[in-house]
Amino acid sequence: MLLILLLLLAAPARGEGGIEIKSFALEAVGKGYQISLDADITLNNTLEQALEKGIILYFVSKFTLIESRWYWLDEEVARSKRRIGLSYHALTRQYRLNGSRMMPQGFDTLQEALQTLGRQHNIPVEIKSTLKQDAEYVATLQVWLDISRLAKPFQVEWFSSKDWNLSSEKKEWRIKLPAPHKENL
Repeated sequence: MLLILLLLLAAPARGEGGIEIKSFALEAVGKGYQISLDADITLNNTLEQALEKGIILYFVSKFTLIESRWYWLDEEVARSKRRIGLSYHALTRQYRLNGSRMMPQGFDTLQEALQTLGRQHNIPVEIKSTLKQDAEYVATLQVWLDISRLAKPFQVEWFSSKDWNLSSEKKEWRIKLPAPHKENL
């Protein structure tokens, strides 16, 4: 009996949303870099209902590359930030993803839309200062629901309800830049 109780307490509550980053890749392309990530995104009941009532949910993926400096503050040397909107259109009964540098896509089910939202590939990285091939950088990555893009009444509700707080853990690790591809001339 005690074992069953412990298993029930350890299992996540049904309808509880979350974001979990499964994998990440940084690759050299031409004179720059791009990232790809795979994440599992699930919505809780509150967010699903808001989506079905016509509220657009914006998700942000942010990657930063930081140079650690012992003599001064750390410096952000590269970053990538992508915002994608997830919406539901009752007339066509389709879920839609729409974002910058992305063709709008339609999906028949919420699960299909969330799977595509979680798989983001070939996101360009903006380089802010000179990168050194042999240096070690601190990389961070996080995916979250952007509350600031919601209408003001929902932003106020966010303070009193954890249902609107959907975010992955902030991943942080040390990384060396991948070698650029040698192109045949």
